[in-house]
Amino acid sequence: MTENVSYPLDPEKVYFSTDELTLETEEGPKTLKVGAWLNEDPVRIHKMIIREKTLHVDNIEVLAPLVSKLRKSDPDYYKKFMGLQLVIDYPGYSAGIKAKIPFENDPVGFYRWWRKGKHEEKVYLSLGYQVLLFQKVALMDPKVMLKKDLELVR
Repeated sequence: MTENVSYPLDPEKVYFSTDELTLETEEGPKTLKVGAWLNEDPVRIHKMIIREKTLHVDNIEVLAPLVSKLRKSDPDYYKKFMGLQLVIDYPGYSAGIKAKIPFENDPVGFYRWWRKGKHEEKVYLSLGYQVLLFQKVALMDPKVMLKKDLELVR
Protein backbone atom coordinates (compact mmCIF):
# COMPACT_ATOMS: atom_id res chain seq x y z
CA MET A 1 0.00 0.00 0.00
CA THR A 2 1.40 3.40 -1.00
CA GLU A 3 1.22 6.38 1.28
CA ASN A 4 -0.88 9.37 0.23
CA VAL A 5 1.65 11.99 -0.77
CA SER A 6 0.45 15.56 -0.91
CA TYR A 7 1.71 18.20 -3.35
CA PRO A 8 0.32 21.49 -2.03
CA LEU A 9 0.26 24.52 -4.30
CA ASP A 10 3.60 26.34 -4.32
CA PRO A 11 2.98 29.97 -5.39
CA GLU A 12 6.68 30.39 -6.26
CA LYS A 13 6.80 27.43 -8.64
CA VAL A 14 6.06 27.41 -12.39
CA TYR A 15 4.08 24.23 -13.08
CA PHE A 16 4.38 22.02 -16.13
CA SER A 17 1.82 19.44 -17.26
CA THR A 18 3.70 16.53 -15.61
CA ASP A 19 4.00 18.21 -12.18
CA GLU A 20 1.85 16.78 -9.39
CA LEU A 21 -0.63 19.07 -7.63
CA THR A 22 -2.96 18.36 -4.71
CA LEU A 23 -6.19 20.34 -4.57
CA GLU A 24 -9.19 20.17 -2.26
CA THR A 25 -12.25 18.61 -3.90
CA GLU A 26 -15.73 17.68 -2.65
CA GLU A 27 -14.34 14.18 -1.95
CA GLY A 28 -11.33 15.58 -0.06
CA PRO A 29 -7.76 16.26 -1.21
CA LYS A 30 -6.95 14.88 -4.64
CA THR A 31 -3.55 14.66 -6.33
CA LEU A 32 -3.23 14.71 -10.11
CA LYS A 33 -0.69 15.84 -12.65
CA VAL A 34 -1.40 19.42 -13.76
CA GLY A 35 -2.18 18.09 -17.26
CA ALA A 36 -4.85 15.83 -15.76
CA TRP A 37 -6.34 18.74 -13.78
CA LEU A 38 -6.94 20.47 -17.13
CA ASN A 39 -9.39 17.68 -18.00
CA GLU A 40 -10.75 17.27 -14.47
CA ASP A 41 -11.59 20.91 -13.68
CA PRO A 42 -10.48 23.34 -16.42
CA VAL A 43 -12.50 26.32 -15.14
CA ARG A 44 -11.06 26.03 -11.63
CA ILE A 45 -7.50 25.76 -12.93
CA HIS A 46 -8.06 28.74 -15.24
CA LYS A 47 -9.41 30.86 -12.38
CA MET A 48 -6.39 29.94 -10.25
CA ILE A 49 -4.06 31.10 -13.05
CA ILE A 50 -5.87 34.19 -14.37
CA ARG A 51 -8.06 35.60 -11.59
CA GLU A 52 -6.45 34.47 -8.34
CA LYS A 53 -2.91 34.38 -9.78
CA THR A 54 -2.05 31.60 -7.30
CA LEU A 55 -1.02 29.02 -9.89
CA HIS A 56 1.85 29.84 -12.24
CA VAL A 57 2.11 27.59 -15.28
CA ASP A 58 4.13 27.22 -18.44
CA ASN A 59 2.24 29.12 -21.16
CA ILE A 60 2.95 26.69 -23.99
CA GLU A 61 2.65 23.40 -22.14
CA VAL A 62 -0.27 24.23 -19.83
CA LEU A 63 -2.05 27.49 -20.64
CA ALA A 64 -2.52 26.95 -24.40
CA PRO A 65 -4.12 23.48 -24.01
CA LEU A 66 -6.20 24.79 -21.08
CA VAL A 67 -7.75 27.56 -23.20
CA SER A 68 -8.56 24.97 -25.87
CA LYS A 69 -10.21 22.71 -23.25
CA LEU A 70 -12.25 25.63 -21.90
CA ARG A 71 -13.60 26.37 -25.36
CA LYS A 72 -14.99 22.83 -25.54
CA SER A 73 -15.94 22.11 -21.92
CA ASP A 74 -17.48 25.46 -20.90
CA PRO A 75 -18.17 27.70 -23.92
CA ASP A 76 -19.99 30.34 -21.83
CA TYR A 77 -17.10 30.74 -19.40
CA TYR A 78 -14.71 30.80 -22.38
CA LYS A 79 -16.70 33.57 -24.11
CA LYS A 80 -16.81 35.69 -20.95
CA PHE A 81 -13.10 35.23 -20.35
CA MET A 82 -12.15 35.98 -23.96
CA GLY A 83 -14.50 38.97 -24.42
CA LEU A 84 -13.27 41.11 -27.32
CA GLN A 85 -10.26 38.81 -27.85
CA LEU A 86 -12.64 36.15 -29.19
CA VAL A 87 -12.16 35.30 -32.86
CA ILE A 88 -15.41 35.80 -34.78
CA ASP A 89 -16.71 35.55 -38.32
CA TYR A 90 -17.45 39.15 -39.20
CA PRO A 91 -18.83 40.46 -42.50
CA GLY A 92 -16.16 41.80 -44.83
CA TYR A 93 -13.35 39.59 -43.55
CA SER A 94 -12.45 36.32 -45.28
CA ALA A 95 -11.11 34.70 -42.11
CA GLY A 96 -12.04 34.98 -38.46
CA ILE A 97 -10.82 38.12 -36.68
CA LYS A 98 -10.72 39.26 -33.06
CA ALA A 99 -13.97 40.99 -32.12
CA LYS A 100 -11.86 43.88 -30.81
CA ILE A 101 -10.96 44.96 -34.38
CA PRO A 102 -14.47 45.81 -35.66
CA PHE A 103 -15.45 46.96 -32.13
CA GLU A 104 -12.72 49.64 -32.29
CA ASN A 105 -12.51 50.38 -36.04
CA ASP A 106 -16.18 50.11 -37.03
CA PRO A 107 -18.32 50.67 -33.91
CA VAL A 108 -21.51 51.31 -35.91
CA GLY A 109 -21.02 48.19 -38.04
CA PHE A 110 -20.12 46.14 -34.98
CA TYR A 111 -23.21 47.42 -33.17
CA ARG A 112 -25.41 46.48 -36.13
CA TRP A 113 -23.84 43.01 -36.30
CA TRP A 114 -23.78 42.39 -32.55
CA ARG A 115 -27.04 43.91 -31.33
CA LYS A 116 -29.30 44.18 -34.36
CA GLY A 117 -27.87 41.11 -36.10
CA LYS A 118 -28.68 39.10 -32.96
CA HIS A 119 -25.08 37.99 -32.34
CA GLU A 120 -24.99 38.89 -28.65
CA GLU A 121 -24.46 35.23 -27.76
CA LYS A 122 -21.31 35.12 -29.92
CA VAL A 123 -19.35 37.88 -28.14
CA TYR A 124 -19.66 38.68 -24.45
CA LEU A 125 -19.44 42.42 -23.71
CA SER A 126 -19.31 43.50 -20.08
CA LEU A 127 -21.58 46.40 -19.15
CA GLY A 128 -18.58 48.73 -19.38
CA TYR A 129 -17.82 47.68 -22.96
CA GLN A 130 -21.51 47.89 -23.90
CA VAL A 131 -21.70 51.46 -22.61
CA LEU A 132 -18.47 52.33 -24.47
CA LEU A 133 -19.89 50.88 -27.70
CA PHE A 134 -23.24 52.63 -27.23
CA GLN A 135 -21.51 55.97 -26.57
CA LYS A 136 -19.40 55.69 -29.73
CA VAL A 137 -22.40 54.71 -31.86
CA ALA A 138 -24.59 57.45 -30.31
CA LEU A 139 -22.00 60.02 -31.40
CA MET A 140 -21.51 58.58 -34.89
CA ASP A 141 -24.97 57.41 -35.94
CA PRO A 142 -27.64 57.48 -33.21
CA LYS A 143 -30.41 56.54 -35.70
CA VAL A 144 -29.06 52.96 -35.85
CA MET A 145 -29.49 52.40 -32.14
CA LEU A 146 -32.25 50.66 -30.29
CA LYS A 147 -34.19 52.99 -28.00
CA LYS A 148 -33.15 51.10 -24.83
CA ASP A 149 -29.45 51.42 -25.74
CA LEU A 150 -29.75 55.15 -26.46
CA GLU A 151 -31.45 55.68 -23.11
CA LEU A 152 -28.61 53.90 -21.35
CA VAL A 153 -26.07 56.48 -22.56
CA ARG A 154 -28.22 59.59 -22.06
